[in-house]
Amino acid sequence: MEQESKSEEEVYKPAEDTFLLLKVTLKEAKSCDKAIEIGCGRALISREIADKVKCIIATDINPSALRIAKHYNIPTVMADLLRGFKAKFDLIIFNPPYLPTAPEEKSRKWINQALDGGENGRETIFRFLEQINENLSPKGRSLLLISSLSGMAEVKEKAIVEGLEISEMARARYFFEELYVIKIQIAKQKSNKYNAAKYIF
Repeated sequence: MEQESKSEEEVYKPAEDTFLLLKVTLKEAKSCDKAIEIGCGRALISREIADKVKCIIATDINPSALRIAKHYNIPTVMADLLRGFKAKFDLIIFNPPYLPTAPEEKSRKWINQALDGGENGRETIFRFLEQINENLSPKGRSLLLISSLSGMAEVKEKAIVEGLEISEMARARYFFEELYVIKIQIAKQKSNKYNAAKYIF
């Protein structure tokens, strides 16, 4: 793609968060994995692991993102997070919109979907955590990119309330924020917010 169209300009370009998540994903991906990348953007991660997993699906709510993924022969589905999926996946990858965004800062452009995490930066992350139990295989795991701007303590507590256990896989500081990649799995024993300290990094 030598020159971007206006629609492609509305798709999030790989940045520090993408590359951090990619680094962890390359180490985590297994040849037996049925994988899905949520909010694939320019599908860099899907492209890089396509020959390292059993199969990969790239999803996005932005039709321009899906056109880019199709250009690289990546199977695509237009979807809002995991809504509508009945399948179980061994590896779920997600770089969510996590920037705290006030109502007056929102725009109607597609790029807003990739950046707007709601007023506290956690709205999409929380919706994802509420859905993930239905789509993780028994030994499945999800890799989720989190920013310090979103409130790590609140994200951890929400995951535990949803019956998930989390572990930190990587972190890096960039300018005004710290980025983390966390691995999420279904807890062996359902936990609640009162034993959240067990999972603090």
